[in-house]
Amino acid sequence: MIGKDNAERRWSIGEVARASRMTVRTLHHYDEIGLLRASERTASGHRRYTGDDVRRLYRVRALRTLGLSLEEIAGALADSGGDLAAMRELLTAQLHGLEAHAAQVQRLTQQLRGLLGQLDDAAMPDPDQFMTTLEMISVFETSFSTEEREELARRRADLGPAAVESAKIEWAGLVERLLRHVQEGTPVDNPEVRDLVGRWDELANRFHADGAAGERTKATAQRVWEANSEEIGRSLPWPAERMRELVDYLARVRQAG
Repeated sequence: MIGKDNAERRWSIGEVARASRMTVRTLHHYDEIGLLRASERTASGHRRYTGDDVRRLYRVRALRTLGLSLEEIAGALADSGGDLAAMRELLTAQLHGLEAHAAQVQRLTQQLRGLLGQLDDAAMPDPDQFMTTLEMISVFETSFSTEEREELARRRADLGPAAVESAKIEWAGLVERLLRHVQEGTPVDNPEVRDLVGRWDELANRFHADGAAGERTKATAQRVWEANSEEIGRSLPWPAERMRELVDYLARVRQAG
């Protein structure tokens, strides 16, 4: 784990990857596009990250969590530099998000205590109470707002069960093909890879609304994945680490244009 920063402390790319739950491949990509470069190298050429590099990585990760693209993050960092005001603004935004999340947890806790209280009195809560609790759990687990969840539900309903099932099968096929390219190290500008990623994005777009509403649900989905990739990965037939590498690969393909 990354420890206390001081003038002598330096971190290897492996240490940074483990502490941030990012892949080494992603850190290499950030280096290639100039978003985060290790300030120092050892005599044998290995990257060494300084305290300033770690602080910059924190800002990159925080801005990604807030829904910014890599291009937007690069612009934000270039505009603000490393000044205290920019860091304060970022930390404040994160704090507000955590406070809202904590309020959700508190409401769910109170709801569950109410249900347990009724059971203690030998009374079974009515179905409406369980439905309310299920809805709260859904919000807590997915981090989507009620409006976003309703919009996603409408899109699924419009597609219909048959189309949704067909999309799942198509998506699984795309995962398998793209994972092979990740394993083989296929360049991100490979025409076949770009075609596969285009099909991936077109498939995903079917489940999101057009315009600003769709962009919001996409950004939320990205934040949910980044915050819960390990847990989400357990429900998929592929190892979580391979799926994280795949998501990073998709981002690099899109970045390459």
